[in-house]
Amino acid sequence: MTDTVALRRDMAVESRVSAWVAPDGWPHRRFDWTHPDSRGRILVQGGRADIIEKYLETIAHLHAQRWSVTAFDWRGQGGSGRLSDDPHVGHAASFDPWVDDLTAFWREWRADADGPAMLLAHSMGGHLALRAMLDGGVDPDAAVLVAPMVGVRSPVGAGAGLRVARLMTRLGDPARAAWTVRGDAKSAGHRERLLTHSHDRYADEAVWYARDPSLLLGPPSWAWVLEAFVSGARLQADPRLSTLATPILMLVADADGLVDSPAAVRLAGKLPHAELVRFGPESAHEILREGDAVRLRAYALIDAFLERHA
Repeated sequence: MTDTVALRRDMAVESRVSAWVAPDGWPHRRFDWTHPDSRGRILVQGGRADIIEKYLETIAHLHAQRWSVTAFDWRGQGGSGRLSDDPHVGHAASFDPWVDDLTAFWREWRADADGPAMLLAHSMGGHLALRAMLDGGVDPDAAVLVAPMVGVRSPVGAGAGLRVARLMTRLGDPARAAWTVRGDAKSAGHRERLLTHSHDRYADEAVWYARDPSLLLGPPSWAWVLEAFVSGARLQADPRLSTLATPILMLVADADGLVDSPAAVRLAGKLPHAELVRFGPESAHEILREGDAVRLRAYALIDAFLERHA
């Protein structure tokens, strides 16, 4: 195995996996990799159905830049339990508990040490980070939002998508899966194209889940889909966006097939201290797990941004 592959698939021997318990008693799977000559700390948070392992390569890059890195699996996914009876459905009746978890974790983590404290969040994680920053519970010195889920991509548009989701939660169990995952090659290929152009990085998932199948999560519930539309609309209309003091770097993939990139671009225009960088058809949803040209460009942007605010 090459060093590059090892960085993507294996946690560093110096890192540590532990448990963090939320104020309501919910256990979360936590990751820490402290740098011996740290310039500061950064909390890295993934998106829906993500696990810590998905960002090992990014974490290794940040650590090489002398950042101490922390991450945790969101409540209800990865190694942090489940919110429905079906362990393969990503259920959430509300996003509020996730915002509360992030706020509680941030306050404890922020108080652990002095120095710069940064936040990097992808997709749904970016949505939750924005909400927590607007509420004042999370106060990073700077934040990087990668393909933030300001809104979800819907083939019928946001308005009709909201109405469909609301109807489906009323017609049956809101915790049931919003779609069925087929195990055929065509379905897998479609999912891969939505996530990344890098076949090797997409293939890393099979390695992680073969080691620990309990980490795998499938499609969202209809309740999650409804909440994504509702919370996204509320976020986009929040008047506090224009007064958010946090410096933010927002990386957006215009060809993203999962989140509403135009909504993210519009929201960035409301933030007084936001730097927006857009990627074209060369990038799918997972900008930090793309081919080298995209990923290294993103790394350079992130490094320069963090350097300016450290």
